[in-house]
Amino acid sequence: MSLKVELKPGEKLIIGNCVVTNSDQRTRLFIDGKAPILREKDILTPDTADSPAKRIYFAVQLMYIDDDVERLRGDYFKLINDIVTAAPSTIQLVDQINNEILTGELYKALKAAKKLIQYEQELLANAT
Repeated sequence: MSLKVELKPGEKLIIGNCVVTNSDQRTRLFIDGKAPILREKDILTPDTADSPAKRIYFAVQLMYIDDDVERLRGDYFKLINDIVTAAPSTIQLVDQINNEILTGELYKALKAAKKLIQYEQELLANAT
């Protein structure tokens, strides 16, 4: 079964190591095969990874796109240690991310990391 992706005009999409940019019209793509796919709204850059949770998401994103957990393992665990030390209440979300990575479900790990970003934003909103 194909993955159906609808792109807005000018929207970008990562497929594997390629960036696809849509033209000025709405487009529907049907993608067959196994390759990492991320929509523009789900992509972080080094500049936009400006919080501890976003840096974790960015590390998982790189693992997913490159299909290379080993290369980022050290950096990832340092980030995880830092956030759990600063906010122990994040441990359940961090465990979920770790479990998805350990089982090779990197896209699911990204979704769990997105929940961590939302939780971090809630913590910061309540702190002020």
